[in-house]
Amino acid sequence: MTQNSWPGAHGGGWGGNPQWGGRPPAAPQPGVIPLRPLALGDIISGSFATIRGHWKTLAGVVLAVQAVVLPAMALVVGVAVASVHDHFDPVFDPPFGEDPAAEHVVPLVIAAVATFVLLFVIGMLGMSVIAALCPAVLKEAVMGRPTTFRALWWSSVRRAPAVAGALFLGVLIAGAPMLVVLAVWVPLVLSAGSEDGALALLAFLPLLMLVAAPVAVWLNIRFGLAPAAVVLEGAGPVTALRRSTALVRGDWWRLCGYTIVAVMLAGAIAYAIQLPFNLIGTFAMMPALQAIPEGGAPSAGAVTALVFAFLLVFVGGAASQIFQIGFSQLASAMLYVDQRMRREGLAEALLADLAAAPAPGAAPAAPPRPDADGDF
Repeated sequence: MTQNSWPGAHGGGWGGNPQWGGRPPAAPQPGVIPLRPLALGDIISGSFATIRGHWKTLAGVVLAVQAVVLPAMALVVGVAVASVHDHFDPVFDPPFGEDPAAEHVVPLVIAAVATFVLLFVIGMLGMSVIAALCPAVLKEAVMGRPTTFRALWWSSVRRAPAVAGALFLGVLIAGAPMLVVLAVWVPLVLSAGSEDGALALLAFLPLLMLVAAPVAVWLNIRFGLAPAAVVLEGAGPVTALRRSTALVRGDWWRLCGYTIVAVMLAGAIAYAIQLPFNLIGTFAMMPALQAIPEGGAPSAGAVTALVFAFLLVFVGGAASQIFQIGFSQLASAMLYVDQRMRREGLAEALLADLAAAPAPGAAPAAPPRPDADGDF
Protein backbone atom coordinates (compact mmCIF):
# COMPACT_ATOMS: atom_id res chain seq x y z
CA MET A 1 0.00 0.00 0.00
CA THR A 2 1.06 3.55 -0.53
CA GLN A 3 1.49 6.08 2.19
CA ASN A 4 -1.86 7.69 1.34
CA SER A 5 -3.97 4.52 1.28
CA TRP A 6 -5.73 4.92 4.63
CA PRO A 7 -9.51 5.37 4.58
CA GLY A 8 -10.54 8.79 3.37
CA ALA A 9 -7.13 9.87 2.12
CA HIS A 10 -8.54 10.97 -1.21
CA GLY A 11 -11.63 12.79 -0.04
CA GLY A 12 -14.45 11.79 2.27
CA GLY A 13 -13.89 9.48 5.21
CA TRP A 14 -11.36 9.97 7.97
CA GLY A 15 -9.05 12.91 7.66
CA GLY A 16 -9.76 13.56 3.97
CA ASN A 17 -11.37 16.65 2.49
CA PRO A 18 -15.16 16.56 2.94
CA GLN A 19 -17.18 16.29 -0.25
CA TRP A 20 -19.78 18.94 0.70
CA GLY A 21 -17.73 21.32 2.86
CA GLY A 22 -17.53 21.46 6.64
CA ARG A 23 -15.33 19.38 8.89
CA PRO A 24 -14.43 15.80 7.93
CA PRO A 25 -15.96 13.05 10.07
CA ALA A 26 -13.89 11.98 13.05
CA ALA A 27 -12.00 8.72 12.77
CA PRO A 28 -13.22 5.83 14.93
CA GLN A 29 -11.37 5.59 18.23
CA PRO A 30 -12.03 2.35 20.10
CA GLY A 31 -8.98 2.88 22.32
CA VAL A 32 -6.32 5.45 23.13
CA ILE A 33 -5.73 6.74 19.58
CA PRO A 34 -7.95 7.44 16.58
CA LEU A 35 -7.63 4.91 13.76
CA ARG A 36 -6.03 7.23 11.24
CA PRO A 37 -2.51 8.55 10.57
CA LEU A 38 -1.27 10.10 13.80
CA ALA A 39 0.06 13.56 14.44
CA LEU A 40 2.65 14.29 17.12
CA GLY A 41 -0.09 15.28 19.57
CA ASP A 42 -1.88 11.96 19.00
CA ILE A 43 1.31 10.02 19.75
CA ILE A 44 2.06 11.97 22.93
CA SER A 45 -1.53 11.93 24.21
CA GLY A 46 -1.92 8.27 23.26
CA SER A 47 1.20 7.33 25.20
CA PHE A 48 -0.04 9.19 28.27
CA ALA A 49 -3.50 7.63 27.90
CA THR A 50 -1.95 4.15 27.72
CA ILE A 51 0.05 4.77 30.89
CA ARG A 52 -2.98 6.25 32.64
CA GLY A 53 -5.31 3.39 31.65
CA HIS A 54 -2.90 0.49 32.18
CA TRP A 55 -0.51 1.80 34.81
CA LYS A 56 -1.15 -1.04 37.24
CA THR A 57 -0.21 -3.69 34.70
CA LEU A 58 2.77 -1.71 33.43
CA ALA A 59 4.06 -1.00 36.92
CA GLY A 60 3.49 -4.60 38.01
CA VAL A 61 5.50 -6.10 35.16
CA VAL A 62 8.29 -3.51 35.44
CA LEU A 63 8.59 -4.03 39.19
CA ALA A 64 8.63 -7.79 38.66
CA VAL A 65 11.48 -7.33 36.18
CA GLN A 66 13.39 -5.17 38.66
CA ALA A 67 12.78 -7.73 41.40
CA VAL A 68 14.51 -10.36 39.25
CA VAL A 69 17.20 -8.25 37.58
CA LEU A 70 18.56 -6.33 40.58
CA PRO A 71 19.13 -9.39 42.84
CA ALA A 72 20.68 -11.25 39.89
CA MET A 73 23.09 -8.36 39.27
CA ALA A 74 23.92 -8.16 42.98
CA LEU A 75 24.58 -11.91 43.05
CA VAL A 76 26.92 -11.69 40.06
CA VAL A 77 28.88 -8.82 41.62
CA GLY A 78 29.01 -10.57 44.99
CA VAL A 79 30.29 -13.82 43.52
CA ALA A 80 32.88 -11.97 41.43
CA VAL A 81 34.18 -9.97 44.41
CA ALA A 82 34.31 -13.04 46.65
CA SER A 83 36.19 -15.06 44.03
CA VAL A 84 39.01 -12.51 43.61
CA HIS A 85 38.98 -10.89 47.04
CA ASP A 86 42.46 -12.17 47.90
CA HIS A 87 43.93 -10.39 44.87
CA PHE A 88 42.71 -6.88 45.76
CA ASP A 89 45.45 -5.91 48.21
CA PRO A 90 48.40 -7.17 46.10
CA VAL A 91 47.09 -5.20 43.09
CA PHE A 92 45.71 -2.01 44.64
CA ASP A 93 48.08 -1.77 47.61
CA PRO A 94 51.36 -3.38 46.54
CA PRO A 95 54.58 -2.94 48.53
CA PHE A 96 56.29 0.38 47.97
CA GLY A 97 58.29 0.45 44.74
CA GLU A 98 56.92 -2.84 43.41
CA ASP A 99 54.49 -3.45 40.56
CA PRO A 100 51.56 -5.86 41.00
CA ALA A 101 52.40 -9.39 39.93
CA ALA A 102 50.68 -10.86 36.85
CA GLU A 103 49.31 -13.73 38.94
CA HIS A 104 47.20 -11.18 40.82
CA VAL A 105 46.33 -8.85 37.93
CA VAL A 106 45.09 -11.52 35.49
CA PRO A 107 42.36 -12.93 37.78
CA LEU A 108 41.04 -9.41 38.43
CA VAL A 109 40.92 -8.62 34.71
CA ILE A 110 39.15 -11.91 33.93
CA ALA A 111 36.66 -11.37 36.77
CA ALA A 112 35.99 -7.78 35.62
CA VAL A 113 35.37 -8.82 32.02
CA ALA A 114 33.16 -11.75 33.01
CA THR A 115 31.20 -9.54 35.41
CA PHE A 116 30.70 -6.86 32.76
CA VAL A 117 29.45 -9.42 30.22
CA LEU A 118 27.04 -11.04 32.68
CA LEU A 119 25.72 -7.68 33.89
CA PHE A 120 25.26 -6.57 30.28
CA VAL A 121 23.33 -9.74 29.42
CA ILE A 122 21.12 -9.52 32.51
CA GLY A 123 20.46 -5.82 31.95
CA MET A 124 19.72 -6.37 28.26
CA LEU A 125 17.24 -9.14 29.05
CA GLY A 126 15.52 -6.98 31.67
CA MET A 127 15.36 -4.06 29.27
CA SER A 128 14.03 -6.40 26.58
CA VAL A 129 11.14 -7.54 28.76
CA ILE A 130 10.13 -3.90 29.23
CA ALA A 131 10.64 -3.20 25.52
CA ALA A 132 8.40 -6.18 24.73
CA LEU A 133 5.83 -5.14 27.34
CA CYS A 134 5.08 -1.70 25.90
CA PRO A 135 3.97 -2.83 22.40
CA ALA A 136 1.94 -5.65 23.97
CA VAL A 137 0.13 -3.17 26.22
CA LEU A 138 -0.33 -0.74 23.34
CA LYS A 139 -1.95 -3.43 21.20
CA GLU A 140 -4.71 -3.87 23.75
CA ALA A 141 -4.93 -0.13 24.45
CA VAL A 142 -5.44 0.69 20.76
CA MET A 143 -8.22 -1.89 20.55
CA GLY A 144 -9.79 -0.64 23.78
CA ARG A 145 -9.38 -3.96 25.57
CA PRO A 146 -8.35 -4.53 29.19
CA THR A 147 -5.03 -6.06 30.15
CA THR A 148 -3.97 -8.53 32.80
CA PHE A 149 -0.63 -8.90 34.54
CA ARG A 150 -0.37 -12.63 33.84
CA ALA A 151 -0.99 -12.42 30.09
CA LEU A 152 1.36 -9.49 29.55
CA TRP A 153 4.08 -10.92 31.77
CA TRP A 154 4.05 -14.20 29.88
CA SER A 155 3.93 -12.50 26.49
CA SER A 156 6.77 -10.11 27.39
CA VAL A 157 9.02 -12.85 28.78
CA ARG A 158 8.44 -15.06 25.72
CA ARG A 159 9.37 -12.31 23.27
CA ALA A 160 12.22 -10.88 25.38
CA PRO A 161 15.02 -12.98 23.78
CA ALA A 162 13.97 -11.94 20.26
CA VAL A 163 13.63 -8.30 21.36
CA ALA A 164 17.07 -8.52 23.00
CA GLY A 165 18.49 -9.83 19.74
CA ALA A 166 16.90 -6.98 17.76
CA LEU A 167 18.10 -4.37 20.26
CA PHE A 168 21.62 -5.78 20.36
CA LEU A 169 21.93 -6.00 16.58
CA GLY A 170 20.47 -2.52 16.18
CA VAL A 171 22.85 -1.00 18.73
CA LEU A 172 25.78 -2.90 17.24
CA ILE A 173 25.05 -1.74 13.69
CA ALA A 174 24.20 1.82 14.74
CA GLY A 175 27.34 2.02 16.87
CA ALA A 176 29.57 0.59 14.12
CA PRO A 177 30.63 4.04 12.81
CA MET A 178 31.83 5.04 16.29
CA LEU A 179 33.65 1.71 16.69
CA VAL A 180 35.34 2.15 13.32
CA VAL A 181 36.54 5.62 14.33
CA LEU A 182 37.98 4.27 17.59
CA ALA A 183 39.51 1.24 15.84
CA VAL A 184 41.39 3.59 13.51
CA TRP A 185 42.18 6.32 16.04
CA VAL A 186 43.51 4.26 18.97
CA PRO A 187 46.30 2.52 17.01
CA LEU A 188 47.32 5.88 15.54
CA VAL A 189 47.63 7.40 19.02
CA LEU A 190 49.59 4.43 20.33
CA SER A 191 51.93 4.53 17.38
CA ALA A 192 52.53 8.30 17.58
CA GLY A 193 56.22 8.95 17.83
CA SER A 194 56.00 12.01 20.06
CA GLU A 195 53.78 13.49 22.72
CA ASP A 196 52.87 16.37 20.42
CA GLY A 197 51.69 13.95 17.78
CA ALA A 198 49.54 12.09 20.29
CA LEU A 199 47.99 15.37 21.46
CA ALA A 200 47.26 16.36 17.85
CA LEU A 201 45.50 13.04 17.25
CA LEU A 202 43.60 13.47 20.51
CA ALA A 203 42.26 16.81 19.30
CA PHE A 204 41.33 15.17 15.99
CA LEU A 205 39.01 12.63 17.67
CA PRO A 206 36.00 15.00 18.14
CA LEU A 207 36.09 15.79 14.42
CA LEU A 208 35.97 12.11 13.54
CA MET A 209 33.10 11.58 15.97
CA LEU A 210 31.18 14.47 14.39
CA VAL A 211 31.39 12.64 11.09
CA ALA A 212 30.35 9.27 12.57
CA ALA A 213 27.58 10.56 14.86
CA PRO A 214 25.04 11.50 12.14
CA VAL A 215 25.43 8.05 10.57
CA ALA A 216 24.85 6.42 13.97
CA VAL A 217 21.73 8.54 14.57
CA TRP A 218 20.42 7.73 11.09
CA LEU A 219 20.84 4.00 11.71
CA ASN A 220 19.33 4.23 15.20
CA ILE A 221 16.12 5.81 13.88
CA ARG A 222 16.09 3.37 10.98
CA PHE A 223 16.01 0.40 13.37
CA GLY A 224 13.88 2.07 16.07
CA LEU A 225 10.65 0.20 15.21
CA ALA A 226 12.22 -3.27 15.45
CA PRO A 227 11.06 -4.11 19.03
CA ALA A 228 7.43 -3.38 18.10
CA ALA A 229 7.77 -5.55 14.99
CA VAL A 230 9.11 -8.41 17.12
CA VAL A 231 6.18 -8.25 19.54
CA LEU A 232 3.29 -7.33 17.25
CA GLU A 233 4.29 -9.45 14.25
CA GLY A 234 6.13 -12.31 15.94
CA ALA A 235 9.21 -11.51 13.83
CA GLY A 236 12.74 -12.62 14.54
CA PRO A 237 15.53 -10.11 15.24
CA VAL A 238 16.84 -9.83 11.66
CA THR A 239 13.35 -9.78 10.15
CA ALA A 240 12.33 -7.09 12.65
CA LEU A 241 15.27 -4.89 11.63
CA ARG A 242 14.26 -5.27 7.99
CA ARG A 243 10.63 -4.46 8.81
CA SER A 244 11.69 -1.36 10.71
CA THR A 245 13.86 -0.26 7.79
CA ALA A 246 10.96 -0.73 5.37
CA LEU A 247 8.52 1.20 7.57
CA VAL A 248 10.94 4.08 8.18
CA ARG A 249 12.06 4.42 4.56
CA GLY A 250 10.93 7.71 3.03
CA ASP A 251 9.71 9.13 6.36
CA TRP A 252 12.94 9.31 8.35
CA TRP A 253 12.86 13.02 9.19
CA ARG A 254 9.34 12.97 10.61
CA LEU A 255 10.06 9.88 12.72
CA CYS A 256 13.33 11.38 13.91
CA GLY A 257 11.61 14.60 14.98
CA TYR A 258 8.80 12.75 16.78
CA THR A 259 11.32 10.47 18.51
CA ILE A 260 13.43 13.40 19.71
CA VAL A 261 10.36 15.18 21.11
CA ALA A 262 9.17 12.02 22.88
CA VAL A 263 12.61 11.31 24.38
CA MET A 264 13.05 14.90 25.57
CA LEU A 265 9.57 14.96 27.07
CA ALA A 266 10.17 11.62 28.81
CA GLY A 267 13.48 12.89 30.18
CA ALA A 268 11.97 16.14 31.47
CA ILE A 269 9.09 14.37 33.22
CA ALA A 270 11.43 11.72 34.62
CA TYR A 271 13.62 14.49 36.06
CA ALA A 272 10.54 16.13 37.58
CA ILE A 273 9.59 12.80 39.16
CA GLN A 274 13.05 12.24 40.61
CA LEU A 275 13.71 15.77 41.84
CA PRO A 276 11.39 15.76 44.91
CA PHE A 277 12.81 12.44 46.09
CA ASN A 278 16.36 13.74 45.72
CA LEU A 279 15.58 16.97 47.55
CA ILE A 280 13.81 15.26 50.44
CA GLY A 281 16.53 12.61 50.64
CA THR A 282 19.28 15.24 50.67
CA PHE A 283 17.61 17.31 53.39
CA ALA A 284 17.06 14.14 55.43
CA MET A 285 20.68 13.12 54.97
CA MET A 286 22.35 16.39 56.01
CA PRO A 287 21.20 16.46 59.68
CA ALA A 288 22.06 12.78 60.02
CA LEU A 289 25.60 13.36 58.74
CA GLN A 290 26.07 16.35 61.04
CA ALA A 291 24.87 14.30 64.01
CA ILE A 292 27.65 11.73 63.55
CA PRO A 293 30.45 12.59 66.02
CA GLU A 294 33.94 12.92 64.58
CA GLY A 295 35.76 9.66 65.09
CA GLY A 296 32.73 8.08 66.78
CA ALA A 297 30.05 5.61 65.75
CA PRO A 298 26.78 6.98 64.35
CA SER A 299 23.69 6.71 66.49
CA ALA A 300 20.73 4.52 65.63
CA GLY A 301 18.70 7.60 64.66
CA ALA A 302 21.43 8.79 62.29
CA VAL A 303 21.66 5.37 60.65
CA THR A 304 17.87 5.27 60.26
CA ALA A 305 17.84 8.74 58.70
CA LEU A 306 20.62 7.78 56.28
CA VAL A 307 18.84 4.58 55.26
CA PHE A 308 15.61 6.52 54.76
CA ALA A 309 17.40 9.12 52.64
CA PHE A 310 19.10 6.52 50.45
CA LEU A 311 15.80 4.67 49.99
CA LEU A 312 14.09 7.89 48.90
CA VAL A 313 16.79 8.61 46.35
CA PHE A 314 16.67 5.01 45.10
CA VAL A 315 12.87 4.99 44.80
CA GLY A 316 12.90 8.31 42.99
CA GLY A 317 15.56 7.13 40.57
CA ALA A 318 13.75 3.86 39.92
CA ALA A 319 10.40 5.58 39.35
CA SER A 320 11.88 8.14 36.98
CA GLN A 321 13.77 5.49 35.03
CA ILE A 322 10.67 3.30 34.74
CA PHE A 323 8.64 6.21 33.38
CA GLN A 324 11.37 7.35 30.99
CA ILE A 325 11.93 3.90 29.51
CA GLY A 326 8.22 3.06 29.39
CA PHE A 327 7.13 6.32 27.78
CA SER A 328 9.91 6.19 25.18
CA GLN A 329 9.06 2.60 24.26
CA LEU A 330 5.34 3.39 24.06
CA ALA A 331 6.03 6.35 21.78
CA SER A 332 8.19 4.13 19.55
CA ALA A 333 5.41 1.54 19.37
CA MET A 334 2.96 4.35 18.53
CA LEU A 335 5.17 5.31 15.59
CA TYR A 336 5.11 1.69 14.43
CA VAL A 337 1.29 1.67 14.52
CA ASP A 338 1.19 5.05 12.76
CA GLN A 339 3.44 3.87 9.93
CA ARG A 340 1.37 0.74 9.39
CA MET A 341 -1.83 2.76 9.29
CA ARG A 342 -0.26 5.09 6.75
CA ARG A 343 1.22 2.39 4.52
CA GLU A 344 -0.50 -0.93 5.09
CA GLY A 345 -4.13 -0.15 5.87
CA LEU A 346 -3.89 -1.21 9.50
CA ALA A 347 -6.89 0.95 10.44
CA GLU A 348 -9.23 -1.06 8.18
CA ALA A 349 -7.85 -4.33 9.56
CA LEU A 350 -8.42 -3.21 13.15
CA LEU A 351 -11.97 -2.11 12.39
CA ALA A 352 -12.64 -5.44 10.69
CA ASP A 353 -11.37 -7.28 13.77
CA LEU A 354 -13.56 -5.16 16.02
CA ALA A 355 -16.58 -5.74 13.80
CA ALA A 356 -15.97 -9.49 13.84
CA ALA A 357 -15.60 -9.58 17.61
CA PRO A 358 -18.48 -11.20 19.53
CA ALA A 359 -21.04 -8.92 21.09
CA PRO A 360 -20.67 -8.07 24.79
CA GLY A 361 -21.86 -10.99 26.86
CA ALA A 362 -21.56 -13.51 24.06
CA ALA A 363 -19.14 -16.38 24.45
CA PRO A 364 -16.31 -16.27 21.92
CA ALA A 365 -15.96 -19.26 19.66
CA ALA A 366 -12.26 -19.71 20.37
CA PRO A 367 -10.72 -17.72 23.23
CA PRO A 368 -7.26 -16.40 22.38
CA ARG A 369 -4.31 -17.87 24.21
CA PRO A 370 -2.59 -15.33 26.47
CA ASP A 371 0.82 -16.38 25.13
CA ALA A 372 -0.10 -16.27 21.48
CA ASP A 373 1.98 -14.01 19.27
CA GLY A 374 0.17 -12.36 16.45
CA ASP A 375 -0.11 -9.40 14.21
CA PHE A 376 -2.57 -6.62 14.86
